Amino acid sequence: MKEPATLDLAPEATPPSAEADEPPRHPFLVALGERVRTLRSRRGMTRKAVALAADVSERHLANLEYGTGNASILVLLQVAQALQCSLTELLGDVTTSSPEWLLIRELLEKRNEADLRRVRVAIGGLLDGHAAPVNDAGRQARIALIGLRGAGKSTLGQRLADDLGYAFIELSREIEKFAGCSINEIHALYGTPAYRRYERRALEEAIQIYPEVVIATPGGLVSDAANFNLLLTHCTTVWLQADPADHMGRVAAQGDMRPMAASREAMEDLKRILAGRSAFYSKADLHFNTSGQSVDDAFDALRTQVREVLGIL
Repeated sequence: MKEPATLDLAPEATPPSAEADEPPRHPFLVALGERVRTLRSRRGMTRKAVALAADVSERHLANLEYGTGNASILVLLQVAQALQCSLTELLGDVTTSSPEWLLIRELLEKRNEADLRRVRVAIGGLLDGHAAPVNDAGRQARIALIGLRGAGKSTLGQRLADDLGYAFIELSREIEKFAGCSINEIHALYGTPAYRRYERRALEEAIQIYPEVVIATPGGLVSDAANFNLLLTHCTTVWLQADPADHMGRVAAQGDMRPMAASREAMEDLKRILAGRSAFYSKADLHFNTSGQSVDDAFDALRTQVREVLGIL
């Protein structure tokens, strides 16, 4: 299954060279640079793509990432917008320090005071042990497969749907139907914000139409807190994992050479993307590693786990 064009990793500018008499880098700038790299990896964007979207030079962005550039507040705002995050997330506000914080923040954004008070009271009750259990019966029969390309979402997802008698949806294809063009064209013509809106519409429709369904999701869906929250709320999620070499090899075997095109560091790029997204993928209800198994063996093991969760013998 194809992923957004932002995952097409290309060679990046080398880090700024360090002179022997160069003064120590400020810890804040070093930490800021690490957050920029992490956010960029999580979204699967090359440094060149971020620099272009932020309207700054690639060298300027490289200096920022390696803690050697003291960027102005306006440049930081441009970089944050290019990375589809808030300035506070870029700067390292405490409420951006973990996936759970980010998902909670998204749920609370733009709520009125009355809603916020109800949430505060509910959270207080939950932490005190007095909250009512959550009824997740409605989400159980929607199985959403998350993970990077090459993990087996399409292959195993179709077989799982057939076995359960459920519908099967590749969300990327539904996004393309809404947009009337390919994923790559959405990014090229309209940009990432438009892609996320189409992704949201496709996911909302799938949830509304299908009470029983297996959904193969795009690998980058977890990068958008709103869309990931929607998925977690309405679906039983399964993180299909694989070793980086298997991810790369399977995609290449399908004839898709984009991850390796013009990049000698493709494996390192892939590892950085996995590192940036793993904390989000790990929020899934089930984790299943497909490496070292044949398709039949992987399906049998996945089928057993999912049927156990669904209460189907």
